[in-house]
Amino acid sequence: MAERGLIAAIREMLGPAGPDVLVGSGDDAAVVRPRGLQVTSVDTQAEGVHFDRVTHGPDDIGHKAMAAALSDLAAMGARPGEAYISLALPADVEEADALELARGLTAEAEQHGATVVGGDVIAAATLVVGVTVVGWLGEGERPVRRDGARPGDLVGVTGRLGGSGAGLRSLRASAGNEEAERAHRRPVPRLEAGRALAGAGASAMIDLSDGLATDAGHVAAASDVAIALHLDALPLAAGVTPEFAATAGEDYELLFCLAPERWDDAAAAAGVELTRLGRVSEGAGVVLLGPGGIQVEGLRGYEHG
Repeated sequence: MAERGLIAAIREMLGPAGPDVLVGSGDDAAVVRPRGLQVTSVDTQAEGVHFDRVTHGPDDIGHKAMAAALSDLAAMGARPGEAYISLALPADVEEADALELARGLTAEAEQHGATVVGGDVIAAATLVVGVTVVGWLGEGERPVRRDGARPGDLVGVTGRLGGSGAGLRSLRASAGNEEAERAHRRPVPRLEAGRALAGAGASAMIDLSDGLATDAGHVAAASDVAIALHLDALPLAAGVTPEFAATAGEDYELLFCLAPERWDDAAAAAGVELTRLGRVSEGAGVVLLGPGGIQVEGLRGYEHG
């Protein structure tokens, strides 16, 4: 299908634009009425790096790409608004598959209250899906950044860890672990939990895309603090070890820091299981503690080259 025809077909499947979208898909650019502070994130998923067409259907690719982008809004405590997609399609991607991928993108956006209002399609040698998402913060709301952790804060995490990594391992081995494979193909962005944690006063937050060991390091570096995490406290997905859960990426759970007196309020509002993993202290870096409080060395998540 020609680029113009594919764009027209994708435009037909888009649902009605949100009330603040004045000009949606079909013009040179979208026009949106501002609603407060704007929070914008760009995320890119590339074949061979984030997914494989042998193990991921077109709709899986779309769902995962949108979920990964929305997860960044969750980590800032923002409410999702608009999404813009960019598709780079190889010649061997059939029209039906391209449309199925677009359906996955739009379905995941709609699931979380976002509206796809524009984008672009080009021909390329490799399948690449780019998603730009815009979130909003209302009056009196603030973004939760990585640099706000303070000594004495508790460190917690939403949900369970290691499921996506176990799913990737199962897909590569054709092991048939359906629950884990779904966690990898269809991650869930913790948007409601992110807003609840922001409302409860979370001092810092990050989504776990690169793995706990690495992403906790990003918070420690940005906040100029030390973070100690207890491996035996990690909430584990079925069949994974603490070491695996600390290093496997793409769980898209939220790691957060919070004053101890605010924990109960956060737990009551989050809508998902929260687990205490450790504390923030003065110093630098991340310390991973095993049984007996013995430091465990050498655990790393995904490091961008």
